[in-house]
Amino acid sequence: MARSASTQPTEVELQILGILWERGPCTVRQVHEALAEIKETQYPTTVKMLLVMRDKGLVKRDERARPIVYRGAITREKAQKRMLGELLERVYEGSAKTLMMHAMTAKKATPEEIAEIRQFLAELENPS
Repeated sequence: MARSASTQPTEVELQILGILWERGPCTVRQVHEALAEIKETQYPTTVKMLLVMRDKGLVKRDERARPIVYRGAITREKAQKRMLGELLERVYEGSAKTLMMHAMTAKKATPEEIAEIRQFLAELENPS
């Protein structure tokens, strides 16, 4: 049985989304030039990637503009939440506690980050 196509962004698609989130709407040429600073790629590959991303609902394009302009169809926050939700379900069996425990031990948090996490948890426990 064939696997259904994922709507999650691949590593390269995340790089392209990062370009669009940072720079705003861009032409294919602008995306390609920015992507070329990160990794070696060919212009036709960038075009194809943007078309695949459009089909996945990750980018939108303004065909009224010449040349055509692409923009992110989802925000960085929405992409992060979508990917985290899938990770939480697939890897951690829906356990936010286990995810957090692993996240906190995988990379040492700074004292400032720990203070922010404590503040966040306090706000969750006692909403105003």
